[in-house]
Amino acid sequence: MKELLIIAIGSALVNNVVLSQFLGICPFLGVSKKVDTAAGMGGAVVFVITIASLVTSLIYKFILMPLGFEYLQTIVFILIIAALVQFVEMFLKKAMPPLYNALGVYLPLITTNCAVLGVALTNVQKEYNILQGVINGIGTSVGFLIAIVVMAGIREKIEYNDISESFQGTPIVLVTATLMAIAFCGFSGLI
Repeated sequence: MKELLIIAIGSALVNNVVLSQFLGICPFLGVSKKVDTAAGMGGAVVFVITIASLVTSLIYKFILMPLGFEYLQTIVFILIIAALVQFVEMFLKKAMPPLYNALGVYLPLITTNCAVLGVALTNVQKEYNILQGVINGIGTSVGFLIAIVVMAGIREKIEYNDISESFQGTPIVLVTATLMAIAFCGFSGLI
């Protein structure tokens, strides 16, 4: 139990996928303009990464390894992630049209979000069993959710500040992301 807690906290805070590993930057910067949209994207990423961690671990352990096809892991993982994202997209289009419209082009980009593939490959690289892989996926995706919602909250507040013209737009967002990454370095002493 202690090991699973360390994996979860390490994935979410210490080795935050966005702020420490710099994976998933595209949706992090693109969808973090409003907290509601960021939370929706974070929720979709939590679902996709968690399910992808489970399914990729099962397929790797019970199909690819016994057959000696470990070299196909990246292609297989990408296909699994693409199928899961299509499922999420269909669900959001039916159940939550406003969120589906707000996410726009960034929802299909979860397929190419390197954070999702990065978790699946990390699970294989660190030789996690299936439960450890799922916990790593949950921790990583919760870390993504925390980072994107905090960034959206900061961006909503920045909107009302007087910022010099040379820093308006993307430059101030990148400075903010940098400061957040530095702040998350403070979590490195947790484990």
